[in-house]
Amino acid sequence: MSAVVYEQREVRRARYAVAAVFAVHGAVTGSFATRVPWIQDHADVSAGQLGLALAFPALGASLAMPLAGRVSHHLGARTALRALLALWTLALILPSLAPNLLTLCLALFVFGATAGMSDVAMNALGVEVENRMGKSIMSGLHGMWSAGALVGSAGGTLAAHLGADARLHHALAAAVLTVTGLVVCAWVLDLQPAEDEEPPPRFALPPRSALLIGAVGFCAVFAEGASLDWSAVYLRDELETSAGLAAACTTGFTLTMAIARIAGDRIVDRFGSVRTVRYGGVLAVLGGLLIVFGEHPAVAMTGFGLMGLGIAVVVPLCFAAAGRSGPNPSQAIAGVATITYTSGLVAPSAIGTLAQLTSLVVSFALVTVLSCGLAAFAGVLRGADRDRPKISAPSAPVVEQHR
Repeated sequence: MSAVVYEQREVRRARYAVAAVFAVHGAVTGSFATRVPWIQDHADVSAGQLGLALAFPALGASLAMPLAGRVSHHLGARTALRALLALWTLALILPSLAPNLLTLCLALFVFGATAGMSDVAMNALGVEVENRMGKSIMSGLHGMWSAGALVGSAGGTLAAHLGADARLHHALAAAVLTVTGLVVCAWVLDLQPAEDEEPPPRFALPPRSALLIGAVGFCAVFAEGASLDWSAVYLRDELETSAGLAAACTTGFTLTMAIARIAGDRIVDRFGSVRTVRYGGVLAVLGGLLIVFGEHPAVAMTGFGLMGLGIAVVVPLCFAAAGRSGPNPSQAIAGVATITYTSGLVAPSAIGTLAQLTSLVVSFALVTVLSCGLAAFAGVLRGADRDRPKISAPSAPVVEQHR
């Protein structure tokens, strides 16, 4: 067997493995989200206290993500991902064990920290596989995350319907997902630093290129967070629809994003990252205008659907561009991830605060304005289309070690 054919098989196998890792990561999120009401009752916290506690995952992720590059440097990419993913799947158990607000906040801090570090590690490996294949795969990988989240949510919904104790549910889910993660991580690429490569700093500000890329990601995640958390409320309060139709709007938004991400790689390969994000920004702005000015539920629901289509592939392309923006992909990806996580934390509360001061219509006018940034600043993602040679030896300073 020639070396090129062997390399092609290794990379294809690594692609499927990292896709499975994304699905496992998403399944943990879906499993947790469906049992939040049980966790609230068990910890005996009010709605306001729960809101405070739910800020801690983003806080933990933001503080821990810069460490992922250093872990990968010391352990190698494969071992680091295996360890960090296992910590994340096992951390699923912690929130359901918390008996009060303090322990819940601590549990969710750890939960978010392990989520963020494993997120950086798997995205860095996804970018490397994309480089080797010479075509876009990051959108599809994030689509697999969404699919995993849907599977985890379905399992959690069933457990809640059966009245299962979340401690038992999450222990079983964590066991299954941990074993699955350990198995699939055996087939991801194993990248080792060169002997003379300096380890990345424990904490460092993101490079300037990552800040610009992260700003584009911020706009997309802000629109995503606002739409996920407030679309149903918008239809119910502003357009006076039924609760069922309002919920269907949120479901439709989620499905359009998942479908667009799974199909997004073909679009990116055809049009390139910059044009894809630019056209997506136009769709998002059009969707925002329909939301703000539409007086019929069908118009607003169409607007939310267009918003989902427009922003779906932006974050995967931001990670891809960050991974090619400098000599330290993990550090750049961590910087972009920190900015996007912050956006996801800020968006729901910012929308609510502005709505209380004015109205939800004004809040989504702000979302529409931010969506203009996608079309205006898409050019900073040009690096996502560069330097993607097809199957070749890894570039310095990393050295691959085959199993």
